Amino acid sequence: MKSNHALQAFTAVGGREVIKFLHQKGRLFSALVRPALWLLVFAVGFQNVFGVAVLPPYETYIEYQVYIAPGLMGMVLLFNGMQSSLAMVYDREMGLMRLLLTAPLPRWYLLLCKLGAGTLLSVLQVYAFLILCMLFRVDIPWSGWIYALPAIVLSGLMLGALGLLLSVHIKQLENFAGTMNFVIFPMFFISSALYPLWKLQEAGAEIVYQLARFNPFAHAVELIRFALYGQVNGVALTVVVGCLVSFFALAVYGYNPQRGVLMRRPRPG
Repeated sequence: MKSNHALQAFTAVGGREVIKFLHQKGRLFSALVRPALWLLVFAVGFQNVFGVAVLPPYETYIEYQVYIAPGLMGMVLLFNGMQSSLAMVYDREMGLMRLLLTAPLPRWYLLLCKLGAGTLLSVLQVYAFLILCMLFRVDIPWSGWIYALPAIVLSGLMLGALGLLLSVHIKQLENFAGTMNFVIFPMFFISSALYPLWKLQEAGAEIVYQLARFNPFAHAVELIRFALYGQVNGVALTVVVGCLVSFFALAVYGYNPQRGVLMRRPRPG
């Protein structure tokens, strides 16, 4: 694989994803409105996890907003990663994936191009959300915007690789709603995105606490949360990198034309 061919492939795949994103004007709007509503509205009713009143003083409300901001950044990455898997299913049904994977480049690199393009869009949406946080006076240090970039990219790659893996097993677009219900929401709620895990253990929800400990999304959130303040969570970093490699390797295996998803053909009626 020559470097100029690799660059052309990444530019072509990435450019296509950017053009699609620009044509879907409601996509960025929905990606920002969802976490913004949780930041402004949901934070008011959920602050009892800190043992304070439902309508606390203004300073406490801001403190909780600062706590959940990394979790909502993770939400943007999670939903965009699943959105990318939906696009993969659509491309497969239209025959575009088969055409892409017949290009004279390694299959893993073509899938990596898709993953990188989707992650780029995810990162841009996260920073657009950070601008909203700034407008709403959520106190996230400016240095954290730079410190958190590697963590955001790694988390976006890991969640995008998960979406890529799910697209191997989602055979029709209609099945995507089930993925939303059984993958996205459990991963989001059984995590530290909205409340610290020690609160779950303190409340006696030991099973939920243990599930959250093994939730890769929870580690992605913690990686971002620590990075915003210039710190590295070693356990979270190890889990995120390990899951990224595992999910991507399984996705590459699943997209093998000889034994994977592209060999499946609809049965005659």
